Amino acid sequence: MLELSLMSAFLVGLLGGGHCVGMCGGIVGAVSMHLPKSKSKIPFLLTYNVGRILSYTLAGAIAGLVGASSFFLQHVLPIQHVLSGISCLMLIALGLYLAGIWHGVTYLESAGKAIWKILQPYSKRYIPVQNCRQALILGGLWGWLPCGLVYSVLIAAIATGSAMSGGLLMLAFGLGTLPTLVTMGMAAVRLKTVLQNIWVRRASGLLVLGFGLLGLLRLI
Repeated sequence: MLELSLMSAFLVGLLGGGHCVGMCGGIVGAVSMHLPKSKSKIPFLLTYNVGRILSYTLAGAIAGLVGASSFFLQHVLPIQHVLSGISCLMLIALGLYLAGIWHGVTYLESAGKAIWKILQPYSKRYIPVQNCRQALILGGLWGWLPCGLVYSVLIAAIATGSAMSGGLLMLAFGLGTLPTLVTMGMAAVRLKTVLQNIWVRRASGLLVLGFGLLGLLRLI
């Protein structure tokens, strides 16, 4: 089941590229816009995204640990069964989002605004980016930007009931977002056009939704 969840998380990251451009496109532009013309942008963009994905992975590990800590209720409630069901329901919700049918996952963004208010002032210290170390730190901070997609996958990470599985789930999601956010130039426009094609979105959304339904059927 974890293999299907990892594939689903990767697809959500990849096909949610349009949402990622809106949320993180500005900071990616800030990283590249102020670089000296004599320097290649690729190392800075890669380093920024490494920091961002590391933050996702850390958050996923923490979420998985939270899920694992709930297992002490196993003698009262079938907690593992419940968490697996929640994970499947989140996959269904993400599938509906990708297919353009329901955008309820975006309402989760308000949950992280308090954390972001604390971290945002620190991120401004590293703009403009002058070296890869600053890009890494900036990416790590911006990994905590409120995002409905991120929070949805984090809920699924909690449901894994394992720090390692939760971290791997968020790592897969982060790797899925990588193509769009690294190629923010002309290639990103073309990639975004493909990813936002209605039939591509619907097919991918139904695939992720199918993973969720399959998981629910296994729980019955």
